[in-house]
Amino acid sequence: MRIGLYPGTFDPITLGHLDIIRRACRLVDRLVVGVAINDDKGPMFSLDERVAMVEAEFGGLTEKTGCELVAHPFDNLLIDCARDVGATLIVRGLRAVADFEYEYQMVGMNRVLDDSVETVFLMAEARHQAIASKLVKEIARLGGDVSSFVSPAVRDALSGKLDRV
Repeated sequence: MRIGLYPGTFDPITLGHLDIIRRACRLVDRLVVGVAINDDKGPMFSLDERVAMVEAEFGGLTEKTGCELVAHPFDNLLIDCARDVGATLIVRGLRAVADFEYEYQMVGMNRVLDDSVETVFLMAEARHQAIASKLVKEIARLGGDVSSFVSPAVRDALSGKLDRV
């Protein structure tokens, strides 16, 4: 069984993330969506909320793609998470050249730590390349419409979270 790991903070999960998930499912039999705890980023949503949002977005994807999808929280090194879930492939999404520089460095470090785990980059579709969770949260915070960037369920979660602030 080919197992891939798609890591991220997913705060919140966007249509760009879902695009990468759908396309990564063509490469593996099981895709583990690693939800990073990463308190350093000051997430808007708790880990449990982010995992629940990710799992909710899986709806129907397994049937459409034939790929098993699993949400997996992690707070260790990415390469250790890959080993923990049995992944031999790390999937990373790229939006722009700026993403590549950081990702390139991370691949080099991961190869030193474990050269049996490959990294594959998938470019986001053009219509999703500008989407960033950080910007989605900012638009939502300022009362803008985020429905072009996230699913209705995530839009509602953002709205609910901001109503409580």
